[in-house]
Amino acid sequence: MTMASIESVALEVTDPSTGFHSSAFGLGPEVRLRASDVPTTGFRGFTLSLTVSRPSTVDALVGAAVDAGASTLKPATKSFWGYGGVVQAPDGTIWKVATSAKKDTGPATREIDQIVLLLGVEDVAASKRFYVEHGLTVGKSFGRKYVDFAMPSSPVKLGLYGRRALAKDAGVPPEGTGSHRLTIGGDAGSFTDPDGFAWESV
Repeated sequence: MTMASIESVALEVTDPSTGFHSSAFGLGPEVRLRASDVPTTGFRGFTLSLTVSRPSTVDALVGAAVDAGASTLKPATKSFWGYGGVVQAPDGTIWKVATSAKKDTGPATREIDQIVLLLGVEDVAASKRFYVEHGLTVGKSFGRKYVDFAMPSSPVKLGLYGRRALAKDAGVPPEGTGSHRLTIGGDAGSFTDPDGFAWESV
């Protein structure tokens, strides 16, 4: 059985020519930009996480993001699960850069191990059911709190989190209205999920 995968996410931004995502993180075709002036306010209901191998790489990427115009939502710090920080791009997208390593085992690189899209949803169990019906396979599931989908070959991984919990993790208030300004491109088909996140076939 082939598992569903996400080839790319399209972020809708006012000016796609800014180049923030490539200059800050060196991201390739997994993250695309589209011009949009659709109204949006507050928390857009998702975050993008970059998983890296060591704390020095977290610092390097967070520093590059701030240099490229991002604002710091949570400075990079140690926690019980590792080390990480959260920044907000000039277009409003929230990025978390994190590692499970507590110590550096070598010099900083700009290498990203994984890109993870976390969707903040109203009802984790209902959204999990919806995605399973659309052909996604659950990897890990923590009751009504969190779901992680098994996507071994996918350039972008997917997780579901309660909206309030995700906003808290990102360091922003949970309120928000209007467009998510995000389209998910993959092989699961074209549909819109219960929280209004749009998928398209690529």
